[in-house]
Amino acid sequence: MRLSYPLGGPRHPRSRRLVAALAATALAAGALAGCSTEDGPERAVDAFLAGWGKGDLQAVGFVDPAGRKLPAADVTREIRELSGELAATPPALRRTGDPKVDANIATAGVRVDWTLPGGTRWGYDRQVRLTRGGDDQWQVIWEPRVVHEQLTPGDRLAVRRVAAPRAGVLDGAGQPIVAPRAVVRVGLQPSEVTDVKAVTRQLDAAFRAIRPAITPPVDLADLPKRLAEAAPDAFVEVVTLRDEAYRQIRSRVYDLPGTKFRAEKLDLAPTREFARALLGSVDQAQADDLAAHPDRYRKGDLVGHGGLQGRYDERLRGAPGLTVISERPGPDGTVVPTGTELFRQEPTPGQAVRTTLDVATQNAADAALRAEKRRSALVAVRISDGAVLAAANGPGAAGENLAFTAQVPPGSTFKMVSALGLLDRGAITLDGPVACPKTFTVDGRSFKNSDNFALGSVPFRTDFAKSCNTAFAALAPKLGADGLAQAGRALGLEAGWDLGVDAFTGKVSANGSPAEQAAASFGQGTTVVSPLAMAAATAAVARGRWEQPKLVEDPAPAKAAPAGPELKPESVQPLRTMMREVVTAGTATALKDVPGSPVHGKTGTAEYDNNPAHTHSWFVGWQGDVAFAVFVEQGGSSAASAVPVSERFLRALAAS
Repeated sequence: MRLSYPLGGPRHPRSRRLVAALAATALAAGALAGCSTEDGPERAVDAFLAGWGKGDLQAVGFVDPAGRKLPAADVTREIRELSGELAATPPALRRTGDPKVDANIATAGVRVDWTLPGGTRWGYDRQVRLTRGGDDQWQVIWEPRVVHEQLTPGDRLAVRRVAAPRAGVLDGAGQPIVAPRAVVRVGLQPSEVTDVKAVTRQLDAAFRAIRPAITPPVDLADLPKRLAEAAPDAFVEVVTLRDEAYRQIRSRVYDLPGTKFRAEKLDLAPTREFARALLGSVDQAQADDLAAHPDRYRKGDLVGHGGLQGRYDERLRGAPGLTVISERPGPDGTVVPTGTELFRQEPTPGQAVRTTLDVATQNAADAALRAEKRRSALVAVRISDGAVLAAANGPGAAGENLAFTAQVPPGSTFKMVSALGLLDRGAITLDGPVACPKTFTVDGRSFKNSDNFALGSVPFRTDFAKSCNTAFAALAPKLGADGLAQAGRALGLEAGWDLGVDAFTGKVSANGSPAEQAAASFGQGTTVVSPLAMAAATAAVARGRWEQPKLVEDPAPAKAAPAGPELKPESVQPLRTMMREVVTAGTATALKDVPGSPVHGKTGTAEYDNNPAHTHSWFVGWQGDVAFAVFVEQGGSSAASAVPVSERFLRALAAS
């Protein structure tokens, strides 16, 4: 008998097991399809992050925390407003793992990375909540804290720079040259000024009475206009005076109608003129600073201009920090900070620049040039180690550092170099006779002495002390074609120096015609030097070996020149003797009674064009451990300008 089975049933137990397995597989496949990422919260989060970055959220559904639907355009606008000053540079966004699902609510971690001005990175983690709607679609629950946990509706992000503390330029003792010093701001309150012309006239007279004189003078030409345009109770500033200058004129200005005074402290050098051209200045960023370095400076930043402040501005100013804060519209419509700081990068303080300057020596140098209206300079160098103690420029230099960068003929101060070269060659001795005629002609060019003096045949030491040009012109052939240049190089001229600031080291005439060699022997011709170069050469004579002057000690210059060889004692000792006789019996006798140790030196009058009446004035010398050079442009004879400046310097230094 044949057995029968129900329609569609398995024909064998093995078949029944196969059907069951297939059914289970089908159910599992259906379950996986129901959890597919195509419809899960991951897809919604990724679409939200992509749309945030692009500024287009149309592919994302949104609800507020109460479950009400929000238009994507409204969320896009609010994110842009919340981003505030960072709206133009959206953050980098990424999901940090799979969302956690609890029934119809999902939570996804996201990373928000902003790139702030200057390349600073600001990153943080946030959570995005989602809800599953009735259509089984996931929607982002939108609230401002999605952008940052401390943001609320109406807030906006703002970036503020934090200025770094500017470091100072230090003197040789390691003390700040620029430090907080008392000043008085002199101003006027328009409502109390009874007679504008009278008060302007009285203020002008008072300011002109200040000593040392204010340079440039206070310009009051626009004061009446500024008073007329200001609010009645405004403080219209006229000038800011150092306290010591204000005290000179207090009795003249304090009771004038409308005058007001504000005592403050400002970062200033010891005096207004203290190494001014060398140090440079620190001022608020100017238009050309902002245009040249838009990524470095902002309006209101302090920037070094000129001198050491300009050269080392990046080191001194440090690196600014920044903060990200929240702001919101105030009652009057202006945007005001909420007081919430969301991120802070601390500024990096500036690093000091240490110099070798000595305050007492610099003050003495500045005082010596204070009354000199012509362009002038004075450099002082410590003989024992080459440290630059002072670099002063007179008021006439108008901010130019002539002390280091002038390129001018040295005149008869260069007889110091010529005499060293002649002594090295054995061409002269201290007491050997050398004629000093009124004139001496070389290749048709006639040379003469100052005031046409003649000495006859005298010991060479007398020619040197009295500064006889014709004697040196006659001796020039004994130096050879480049002997003068060799002697100059032995004293550091033309060397490659690295002081940490620009300096001219000189250019000495060589291989010229016989007439050029004759002119160069007493500092004319094509030889040009700077006061610093001559101060260093003078220090080398006093020391017995040339050493590069030192100015900036930290940061140390990268390529300081090595010390030169020892000078021949049989040459340098007679030269020192002659330089002492310049003071005791020669052209600088005004210095023989200066307090302190004996002064050695050499005067110089240098023609700078073809007119013998156009001359620069020089003096180089040393006293104790201080060598110095004085230069006065168009100063005439050394006795009329450079020597008196030297005397004022040495007397002020002795009194300090």
